[in-house]
Amino acid sequence: MYLSKTDIENTERVKRLNIINSVSGIKPGNLIGTRSNSGQANLAIISSVVHLGSNPAYLGFIVRPSQEVRRHTQENINENGFFTINHIQKDFIENAHYTSAKFDADISEFEACGLTEETLNDFNAPYVKESGLKMGLKHVESVPIQSSGTTMLVGQIEHLYIPDQAISTQGYIDLSIAEGVGISGLNSYYSFQKMADFPYARVSEVPKF
Repeated sequence: MYLSKTDIENTERVKRLNIINSVSGIKPGNLIGTRSNSGQANLAIISSVVHLGSNPAYLGFIVRPSQEVRRHTQENINENGFFTINHIQKDFIENAHYTSAKFDADISEFEACGLTEETLNDFNAPYVKESGLKMGLKHVESVPIQSSGTTMLVGQIEHLYIPDQAISTQGYIDLSIAEGVGISGLNSYYSFQKMADFPYARVSEVPKF
């Protein structure tokens, strides 16, 4: 199949959405935990978490335009400045998926979707207890992306929890051992299987292919 820019624009809306959401490939599946200043917990599935720096340790994720639908995650982060990122694992994929439903602000997705709210080290945002790999972040900045009307929220990692068996002495995390999952599009979930390890790439050491 070949689609030109015109073909893409003329494709039926839902089909176009499914195609364009899938072409970027498998993305990490995470749940973002936040809390409003009134104490209401919120949980949202996100597939756009990206690494932005190691020292300081920065991660970012994208929130979509908020003109038509309230974005409780973004509102809560703007209010109190903290959020958690929790890896989705194989045994609670379905629970995680349904946090994407448009619940009212006074409904906790933790309760509605059968997940357990967890507080660790007095951090002012809820973790997902069922997740083994999770982190607590402080909001650093919000970066508007004018072309798409979206916003990248950037946070600095203040707390990091990794299963002991999933991390090597060199600091490599094996996501297959951590039982993480990936997302393609809006509805498809994939398991991770480690395929290979290679050394740091140096020009002088490139093999003869």
